[in-house]
Amino acid sequence: MPIGVDNFEDIVQSGYYYVDKTMLIKELLDLKGKVNLFTRPRRFGKTLNLSMLRYFFEDTGDAKRNEQNKALFQGMKILEAGQEYTEQMGRYPVFELTLKSAKQEDYDVAYYMIQNAISTEFERHRGTVENGKESLSTKEYEQYAAIAEGKAEEKEVRNSLQFFCQCMHKITGVNTVILIDEYDVPLENAYFQGFYERMVSFIRSLFEAALKTNQYLKFAIITGCLRISKESIFTGLNHLNIISVLDKRYSEHFGFTEQEVIQMMSYYEVESRFPTMKEWYDGYAFGGTEVYNPWSVINFMYDLYADVNAFPHPYWINTSSNDIIKDLIARADRGTKGQIETLLAGGTLEIQVHEEVTYGDMHSNGENLWNFLYFTGYLTKRERIF
Repeated sequence: MPIGVDNFEDIVQSGYYYVDKTMLIKELLDLKGKVNLFTRPRRFGKTLNLSMLRYFFEDTGDAKRNEQNKALFQGMKILEAGQEYTEQMGRYPVFELTLKSAKQEDYDVAYYMIQNAISTEFERHRGTVENGKESLSTKEYEQYAAIAEGKAEEKEVRNSLQFFCQCMHKITGVNTVILIDEYDVPLENAYFQGFYERMVSFIRSLFEAALKTNQYLKFAIITGCLRISKESIFTGLNHLNIISVLDKRYSEHFGFTEQEVIQMMSYYEVESRFPTMKEWYDGYAFGGTEVYNPWSVINFMYDLYADVNAFPHPYWINTSSNDIIKDLIARADRGTKGQIETLLAGGTLEIQVHEEVTYGDMHSNGENLWNFLYFTGYLTKRERIF
């Protein structure tokens, strides 16, 4: 079982069990969104899906490597979807950036970690640049090298994603696919560490340059737990599609459907424990789709494979920081704490959910607690009332 494995190539080549989510590719191409923000709770396959997208769309500049990437998808659903989809394989430069390492004690260290992640991705494409450097001006080539080597100034790093797309287009004639994972991690961390405004300014500049008026962008996928509003991270992005847990689009691509869980349990011959699996981990509804927590399912399957009578555990607890939740509950008034007790006793609450979350106003509105708990996966909907 691929516990903690979030690289698509590693899962396929190492013989891990993989739940085929490649039809996410078809839906992305069908809906033609320019910039897509997916908000899902942690440990629901966001990073793995981005990795899968990279291996599907990326032109590595090496024909042999491109064929190896295509081979990873043998036997998967996307190859049965038709030529209009498979002809998109290996066609684009892909810039894949994760911001999860930016959870640091101060701005300088957090900035360094983001800069290092950007530099690493520039270096990964260094071969393409070296082979096509005649297409770049001397200034562009030197700036690319400076970013790749971690020597660029902050103002150049703020513009680095757009600059990368520009360089790739000059060399290949093709627009770039941008994949950004865990975009809200540095913002949440900065809020609690006291350098929120500086981090907001940096992330805003990075995103505006890459996503707002970037003529060299093919499309972009961004993932996180929350949609951050009001701080203007996405100001002016009129082509931004927000796909939250409330949206019926893409609802089956993050987390496991019940049929996928049944198929997995049958494969490992532990289907007799399905009632326990359903009771413990069938706790989510994304759009109109019933969804199981994949992290918990995989961990329970790992235990069941060793002992079919294994007892289930709350594997998902403490898989990442709960600072916001702890802070909001600690500050909650008596009425809110009474509502929490109602939920703990198995009851339900009728709450108006707001998809946009603002750190700055977090303590001014008691409903923010429910927004955070819902969108980070601690609560799920019983039914939707209009």
